Amino acid sequence: MKAKLTILGSGTSSGIPMIGCSCPVCSSTDPRDSRLRASALVEYGGLTILIDCGPDFRQQALRAGLRHLDAILLTHNHMDHVGGLDDTRALNLCESHPVNIYCEKYVEDSLRHTYAYAFAEPKYQGAPEWHMHTIDAGGPFKVWSNAGDEVLQWEKGFGYRHLENKGSAGKYVEVTPIQGWHHKTKKLSVLGYRFDDIAYLTDMNLIDDCETAKLKGLRAVTINCVKPGPHHSHFSLDEALEFFEKVGAEESYITHLSHLLPPHAEFEKQLPPHVHPAYDGLII
Repeated sequence: MKAKLTILGSGTSSGIPMIGCSCPVCSSTDPRDSRLRASALVEYGGLTILIDCGPDFRQQALRAGLRHLDAILLTHNHMDHVGGLDDTRALNLCESHPVNIYCEKYVEDSLRHTYAYAFAEPKYQGAPEWHMHTIDAGGPFKVWSNAGDEVLQWEKGFGYRHLENKGSAGKYVEVTPIQGWHHKTKKLSVLGYRFDDIAYLTDMNLIDDCETAKLKGLRAVTINCVKPGPHHSHFSLDEALEFFEKVGAEESYITHLSHLLPPHAEFEKQLPPHVHPAYDGLII
């Protein structure tokens, strides 16, 4: 069962071009240097799965022609990775199902604060309808198709009625979480995800060997790098390259790039043959 991964966004938290900047990367005319915030879409086992839902999600979804989503997997709670979740309201209306969100407990707690109106009772009319699923790095977990979810029926003046779904229970796929840390002090856990022989990881600057061991035998892997030198919460370029060598995937991709790295065409020439800068729209 092979996975297909599409990079929806390959940029860091400010995106490229960055507001107010006219550097060679931000002013580049190469479309590969125009980077929305980091996110990916995975088609796997008949399911369509979004990884992270940042503030550019609406633009990304329209550009990709997204009309169906079974689940969202969140890596962590930073706004460049969760700031677009309100826009999933459109999927509630068009698909007549809640949106399934899989994340660690601390991420859910953060969402309950940031998006308090989505969890409030009585429900605010038109607020996002989500089903929360708590996961951890302990082992593979099941991601279910939304075909078996309850049916949402809109009623003017009330909001959504939640109706029993008498159809198929849906299907599922197993996903392996990979835990890393957004800081070497291990203060902020970040989950990457493996789908068969593709793994998507971002926003890490420390990964324990026991987690790296889960990445053997990959066809493709991604990791983050925002600048050539050391960074307090992201891999440097040398650290990213060292990680790729340790994993040994056939092809490796750098994502979550900032304008502090060279323009795409120049950067690619500087990298080993099996390592590539990711770009928006890249299909793996």
